[in-house]
Amino acid sequence: MSGNKTMPGNGPVEDFLAAVEHPVRRADGFALLDLMRGITSQEPVMWGPSIVGFGNYHYKYASGREGDSPAVGFSPRKANLALYGLSYGPDAGRLLPMLGKHKTGAACLYVNKLDDVDVSVLAEMVRTGYSHVMAELHSLP
Repeated sequence: MSGNKTMPGNGPVEDFLAAVEHPVRRADGFALLDLMRGITSQEPVMWGPSIVGFGNYHYKYASGREGDSPAVGFSPRKANLALYGLSYGPDAGRLLPMLGKHKTGAACLYVNKLDDVDVSVLAEMVRTGYSHVMAELHSLP
């Protein structure tokens, strides 16, 4: 069985964000960096070439596939900002309608720019998503 291709790396997060071509995406990346760092009290880590993650957890599916993932994170892609781990919290269903303009995927949220969303709702989603994942880790046998 192949391992997870997205692993934590050693690249400087600030250098990665400074190199984002799109000026709004770059500014939003730095804003998310500050937001997630402040909420999680974790230092950011590059996961693969394009995901900025905070905290981490180990998962194992019933199929036997397992790996590690950031508890929360983001990627400033060309088309949008991909936000990871925010839909895991127990309040995600209640908060999503209040977030603003977004799309959902299998495990992430997509927003075009931070100006499209209510940042206080986004912050609460970061807080509850991160807390939920970290609490799950501590409740494992």
